Amino acid sequence: MMDQEKHRAATWFRELRDRIVAAFEDLEDSHNRGPLSDAAPGRFTVNETRRAAPEGEDAGGGLMSVMRGGRVFEKVGVNVSTVFGTLGPRAQEAMAARKGLPGMREDPRFWASGISLVAHMQNPHVPAVHMNTRMFWTPHGWWFGGGSDLNPAIEYAEDTEFFHREQQRWLDPHGTGLYLRFKAWADEYFYIPHRHRARGVGGIFMDDYCTQDWAADFALTRDIGCAFLPAFLPLVEKRRVQGWNAAEKEAQLVHRGLYAEYNLVYDRGTKFGLETGHDADAVLMSLPPMAKWI
Repeated sequence: MMDQEKHRAATWFRELRDRIVAAFEDLEDSHNRGPLSDAAPGRFTVNETRRAAPEGEDAGGGLMSVMRGGRVFEKVGVNVSTVFGTLGPRAQEAMAARKGLPGMREDPRFWASGISLVAHMQNPHVPAVHMNTRMFWTPHGWWFGGGSDLNPAIEYAEDTEFFHREQQRWLDPHGTGLYLRFKAWADEYFYIPHRHRARGVGGIFMDDYCTQDWAADFALTRDIGCAFLPAFLPLVEKRRVQGWNAAEKEAQLVHRGLYAEYNLVYDRGTKFGLETGHDADAVLMSLPPMAKWI
């Protein structure tokens, strides 16, 4: 049942959530010059979420933490959850097809825990960002997934380079070549076929990751989470003081439309969350507060 491993993973995702929420509120407090610095600093609103189970039994839940209308963050959500139960027929089919796990239909129990973050910024010069890490268990196998990727409306090459360099710094201790493998994985996963372009400037991503060494895979997953703040916070601190004009804000809104298209059409996490009855507001937290299509 891997109860100890499940507990360690879920505890870590909650700890990472607490670190990020505190760091983001610190960014709001420290924004004392530049656009919107005279506004009130934003704060997270925290709500418990519960997963809807077919017969009303306990199926887990989590915390949805959302900040809206801050000085730096226009909308940011940091969700953490631990859910369990049995997979429905469609989820069983998808899992069996993707993973090739024998016995999924006969014993469709599952357990999943993770953290998911999406930040949409006030200043169009500050990149939007996504981060997610998770552990998934069934009686037939376990695995980790997730990563983080940068989504600037106005790209700065030096910011992209810095973000990727920090990701590599945290991944290199886990194996030579792992960063390049996960970077390529992100480039493939965050591609939007109907637009013939990537969602952003990439990052790192892994899915269904299992080397059969749980401790090593968990350590890797932890460091993917640990890499997030060092890779993202310096970019926010550098760009949040820049002024912007109407054309730059327009570019941000159009880019958000691209982001919304990807999350609603292709993102597996969105599909899984809705398919398994998790709180819809928490699942759709990733959507921007405003977007535009032209």
